[in-house]
Amino acid sequence: MASLSDLSLKNRVFMATYRYRALDPVPFARPRKPLREARVALVTTGGVYLPSQVPFDDAITCGDSSFREIPGDTAVETLGIAHKSDAFDQTGFQADRNLGFPLDRLREMEKRGEIGTLNGRALSFMGSITAPGRLVKETAPAAADLLEADGVDVALLVPL
Repeated sequence: MASLSDLSLKNRVFMATYRYRALDPVPFARPRKPLREARVALVTTGGVYLPSQVPFDDAITCGDSSFREIPGDTAVETLGIAHKSDAFDQTGFQADRNLGFPLDRLREMEKRGEIGTLNGRALSFMGSITAPGRLVKETAPAAADLLEADGVDVALLVPL
């Protein structure tokens, strides 16, 4: 785990002065069924994308608020990573995509009966979106609608 002192001066100043949003109440829904019976979706802010997809655009000021659909049968080692933050050391993630996109681990959990079924698609967002207005108002509700249409009971969010 990194500490603030590990960051560049630019990133330390940013972290100290950024106006973080507070959610009150924090959105939470208690699962209606045990995990061993639930349909589980993977959602990451790791900025992963398929080779056939357009990468997240790191030139967009304040972050690319779009998302990518990743099929559940994707080989995780084929995924590209377009995470924007220069404060995020991607070394481990580049070596093992499951650190930020644990699709293989969820498949193993499904085989062991620890989760009911793995959703047929996962969702990937870019992390480090410093102006999340569009994300909150447009993109996240569109993503939630997809997962609801898929019958997802639980979404595992892996924030990076």
